[in-house]
Amino acid sequence: MRLLLSSQIARTLLSLSSRAMSSSSYKSLLREKAFVNGQWVNAANGESFPVYNPANGELVCKVPDMGAADATAAIAHAQVAFEAWRGKTPSQRAALLHSWERLIQDRCEDLAALMTLENGKPLAESRGEVAYGASFIRWFAEEGIRVTGQTLQGPTPDKRIFTLKQPQGVCGMITPWNFPAAMITRKAGAALAAGCTVVIKPAEDTPLTALALCQLAADALLPPGALNVVTCSRSRAAEVGRVLTTDPAVKHVSFTGSTDTGKLLLAQASSTVKRVTMELGGNAPFIVFDSADVDKAVAGLIQAKFRNTGQTCVCPNRIFLQRRVSQKFLAKLCERVAEMKVGDGFEAGTQLGPLINAAAESKLERLLADAKQRGGRVLAGGQSVKVGSGAGHFFQPTVVSGLGRDSACFREEIFGPLVAAFEFDSEADVVELANDCRVGLAGYFYSADVGQCWRVAEQLNVGMVGVNESMVSSCIAPFGGWNESGLGSESGVGYGIEEYLNLKTVVLNLA
Repeated sequence: MRLLLSSQIARTLLSLSSRAMSSSSYKSLLREKAFVNGQWVNAANGESFPVYNPANGELVCKVPDMGAADATAAIAHAQVAFEAWRGKTPSQRAALLHSWERLIQDRCEDLAALMTLENGKPLAESRGEVAYGASFIRWFAEEGIRVTGQTLQGPTPDKRIFTLKQPQGVCGMITPWNFPAAMITRKAGAALAAGCTVVIKPAEDTPLTALALCQLAADALLPPGALNVVTCSRSRAAEVGRVLTTDPAVKHVSFTGSTDTGKLLLAQASSTVKRVTMELGGNAPFIVFDSADVDKAVAGLIQAKFRNTGQTCVCPNRIFLQRRVSQKFLAKLCERVAEMKVGDGFEAGTQLGPLINAAAESKLERLLADAKQRGGRVLAGGQSVKVGSGAGHFFQPTVVSGLGRDSACFREEIFGPLVAAFEFDSEADVVELANDCRVGLAGYFYSADVGQCWRVAEQLNVGMVGVNESMVSSCIAPFGGWNESGLGSESGVGYGIEEYLNLKTVVLNLA
């Protein structure tokens, strides 16, 4: 497969889309400066860091490598902007958010191209993420209008009690590379609709999508300081994160990422007792009972496991197969896996793009070696793949069976296209296996037994359960985990926006 240079990207996009697009249209959203107080700015230290295309290792551009001073300045601007933004009516804020959402939809092709360029996911998935991300802004624009308090009879005839819900203030947000658009819109959409202002630190691997969203927010006339993006390299992430979690002006910290990093941020945020929303790591069970529709279960696993090359927090991690159906399921799965195309995300037909970096590839190799050492059988895949010059990090979709709970695949979040299959005998056994971990983000199972569906859905210790369904996330449903998978909920009716509102009780004496 030939490498795609930047001059060839538009031609590939034309072959994948019926929508006309000039050779430089996506570049109109490419920004090489951070966005603070409505201005495109460099780092105070004058430094920058590179952004690479993970499919071929080529340099895309450089963006500012900001530090603590830049983060502090962004917070100060957001604090000033907050006073005016909170003063707008919910309908006024909603109108601006709707304008932002429409511009995102209008520039879907350009945003998707940028996302694939810096993240590597197949272009079709990038388009899907743009639409998914826009849905959160639309949803929260309307949620903001529906925020209400209560009026209550007091404990005595001369008293009335009522409650108000008011915006918290400046919100610090740290977002991941695997969904560089949707994780920003899910957080910022809720906060802005509630009347808060935000300062975002996007992942160092994927800052370009975040900056493109800022350009569209500016085009939608969001006021300066309402939405700010501070970019920094991995080497400065800790100092920027420390400012976001400890500055007294920041009232809320929202983070999506690993459990270990979340614990560190929680400890830092405790110094000023901030509100926090944490969406952390997962180890999702995917259970197939004997009664399941095997074809439907295989299709569900393919959809959930290999999306974004297996690099999502809700990916099925431990695949539990009841013994009677195990071989049939694995045979059908391997047939489907053998047909999957690994390649550059801009190439037509690509289903699995590159892993984000060399560390991700090394982790898969380590997990696979551990599985083999513990008696696991590789049924499909199992190797790195060379695409183009070989500078990217590609891995075959892989299926390993015969594993036990002593394997690293049982304990660790895989975060790659590796299916780790385990067998079980009874419902009680698999529920115990599924719950044998410290995290609890998502879980899935397939069964034709209605009673079993109710029982298992209630017994799995996770925040989200897919029953004969592999897609659990939408703007409509609350998204959040149990135990060490996080705190709070994002999206959903009431839940997501409530994270960014303070509750106030007012007692009125009528005497």
